[in-house]
Amino acid sequence: MLRLYLRHYPFALIIIVVIALLSLLPIPDMKMGVEVPLADKWTHMVMYGVLTLAIWFDYRRCHQRLETGRLLLWAFLAPIAMGGLLELAQAYLTTCRSGEWLDFVANTIGVCLGTIGGLLMRR
Repeated sequence: MLRLYLRHYPFALIIIVVIALLSLLPIPDMKMGVEVPLADKWTHMVMYGVLTLAIWFDYRRCHQRLETGRLLLWAFLAPIAMGGLLELAQAYLTTCRSGEWLDFVANTIGVCLGTIGGLLMRR
């Protein structure tokens, strides 16, 4: 079963692993030359938007027909749930990270934007 997912959804699975690692491992504080307002929230939106687009891309690559219910579950609800679970894991399972509601909101906005991109991609 795992081989099937690895073969059908390689891009999405790689992005899921990268997001999980970036969310749970300590990351050194880096100072940028230019201060970008809400840079952390933009990063969350981009990561989850790219994840959602990768799920759509992998799904379209492997399936002839679009199953709306399956896409709603795996390309919309699952990334939102993953974002929420990772924020809870940051808050309760790590000492180096903190979970934030605004990060969860940014994740969800990214998923919504990725879903819009996926809907446009299907045409």
